[in-house]
Amino acid sequence: MRVLGIDPGLTRCGVGVVEGVPGRQCKLIAYYVVYTEPGDDIALRLLHLDKSLGELVAEHQPESVAVERVFSQHNVRTVMGTAQASAVAVLSGARLGLPVQTYTPSEVKAAVTGSGTAGKAQVTAMVTRLLRLDEPPRPADAADALALAICHIWRGGTRAKIQAAAVAAARKGGVRR
Repeated sequence: MRVLGIDPGLTRCGVGVVEGVPGRQCKLIAYYVVYTEPGDDIALRLLHLDKSLGELVAEHQPESVAVERVFSQHNVRTVMGTAQASAVAVLSGARLGLPVQTYTPSEVKAAVTGSGTAGKAQVTAMVTRLLRLDEPPRPADAADALALAICHIWRGGTRAKIQAAAVAAARKGGVRR
């Protein structure tokens, strides 16, 4: 399964592409950071992010997209920008009919490090180790995007199969959800 992971941000949006199957070693395909200028008009920043993510989805042809779920932050201005970037990220996959799954930061940390309270340095170290990289992906936004992709492969793929089986069983039995 090829997954495009997105760590949404308005100034820096991390993107990581990983291939793998649940329970097996994952393989790095590529990683990027899409930048926008804080002083630019919000519409232009979102348009640039949309165009860039669309190009990366078209280039890498993922089977699904994993996006970090926006969580509450103390700075409302920051959370608004992150939420707007997150919506663009979700649309980048949905526009092409790809399954899109969101994960909380603690879900991603737990999947990659074994602890939902791991720090950024621990996540980066484990991503480097899990993907057998010579050096850590930089900046941290890229490492976070790769962690999202790994999390989705290991957890989301299984979650999607269980959900699909439950839906099929419900339809077969005449029960609708």
